Amino acid sequence: MISATRSALLIMCAAAIPLTVAACASTAASRGRSEMTFFVTSAGPGKGADLGGLEGADRHCSRLAERVGAGGRTWRAYLSTTGSGGVNARDRIGRGPWRNARGVVIARDVDELHGDNNINKQTALTEHGEIVGGRGDAPNRHDILTGSTPDGRAFSEGQDTTCGNWTSSGEGSAIVGHHDRMGLRDDAPSRSWNSSHPTRGCSQEALRSTGGDGLFYCFAAD
Repeated sequence: MISATRSALLIMCAAAIPLTVAACASTAASRGRSEMTFFVTSAGPGKGADLGGLEGADRHCSRLAERVGAGGRTWRAYLSTTGSGGVNARDRIGRGPWRNARGVVIARDVDELHGDNNINKQTALTEHGEIVGGRGDAPNRHDILTGSTPDGRAFSEGQDTTCGNWTSSGEGSAIVGHHDRMGLRDDAPSRSWNSSHPTRGCSQEALRSTGGDGLFYCFAAD
């Protein structure tokens, strides 16, 4: 017969196994986030496309990253601006490679990012490592603010493609991409991660009306 003491030890060990697995999973998740160099914001600042300009958007990226243990990097929002001193999104984000919160490489460099990259619904994760709802989900949040052409550059002057360079939550429009690579049609714009279509306005409600929520991409530039 097994002694009472040995029985108690066996029960304790059996109970400890799930805890050990959970601890290992938690450690792996933490390691993945510490190595993360790319994510989709889990939420925007809450004022539609008014992100406080590029500086405000960068701060939002840094704030979200710090909350999950991925601070200490130079985080940049993937956003272009137009007009005098306009900026190309592709020039803001460093050289790569970039990994999501689970350690999956989404692109090795800027050329691959704007070519045959690995961005899709399963890899374009939030800073928490969570999937963002896309086409067919409720809610659909696949419109990601970029203000950019397919090759990651700013549009020419004469049209508002950035909601007043990310300072407007009212009139205007911004170019968005589809993180899930899906749209109303099976064409290149619908499948574009960074340049699908303009929004109907710049308010939170206007962004949501076409399948968005004021989300944007964040990249570690160092």
